[in-house]
Amino acid sequence: MDGNKQALEILGEVKKAVVGKDDVLAKVLLAILARGHILLEDIPGVGKTTMALAFSKALSLKYNRVQFTPDVMPSDITGFSIYNKATGAMEYQPGAVLCNLFLADELNRATSRTQSALLEAMEEGQVTVDGVSHLVPQPFLVIATQNPAGASGTQLLPDSQMDRFMIRLSIGYPAPADELDMVRRKQKGNPLEQVRQVLDLDGLAALRDRADRVYVSDEVLDYIIRLVNATRTHPMIVQGASPRASLALTAMAKAAALVLGRDYVNPEDVSMVFADVVAHRLILSPRAEASGGFDLSEILRQVQPPKIG
Repeated sequence: MDGNKQALEILGEVKKAVVGKDDVLAKVLLAILARGHILLEDIPGVGKTTMALAFSKALSLKYNRVQFTPDVMPSDITGFSIYNKATGAMEYQPGAVLCNLFLADELNRATSRTQSALLEAMEEGQVTVDGVSHLVPQPFLVIATQNPAGASGTQLLPDSQMDRFMIRLSIGYPAPADELDMVRRKQKGNPLEQVRQVLDLDGLAALRDRADRVYVSDEVLDYIIRLVNATRTHPMIVQGASPRASLALTAMAKAAALVLGRDYVNPEDVSMVFADVVAHRLILSPRAEASGGFDLSEILRQVQPPKIG
């Protein structure tokens, strides 16, 4: 089965549990194929946990969830060592992050120490306890949620942590017709029970490898670099996107091409995911903040894409 068919089958299963959010689900799948972590910035109750569970079932991922509060300790995430009297040795007890899909719910309620513990797993694929490193299972991805800034008991995630997320998305309220459909489905049972496995872990690894092999021409790479550099020189942006954003944008565009049935990236693949990859990495000027933000479509209009073919 080719990548396009597999992706459509995965999305078809997830849509059994999540109604009316096709664009968000597609971009979450792209980030999974691009080996990235996902940040969902949204209010409670719009289906973030349901979406994560649906993807874990469709992709055969071992799933753990932690509801973050200020009293969640780093050891809750990384695990801890405990003395075994029978053997006379310290034994490692795995933490919640040792899984394939880790849902960090309301991450911006956690302390900076706990956030840092998760950061090591996201960036290095391991956790360190008592000086000993333990690898997280592969594949490994984090879907983190944060409440909008200003919500009770929250604090902004630091720039360094925001930059580790490949994309930031918002699910939002469903349309009335979709909400009606959701309520009707719930009357017939739990929709998550209808989601079936599409790929096992080896199958997901193979699909990710196929995304890695998608061809990106020098012209498209140049387009990616010009887009990212434009965020660093715009007067409404104080701090532009990092080189990590260029790598993430390339990986997401390759995943998009694979899902759309191509083995090469075109400029439309890049522009389709540009805002989701870049927006959360920027620090805007006070003027931009006062005017309600900055629309990245302005940069897409200013930076001319290459003509391919």
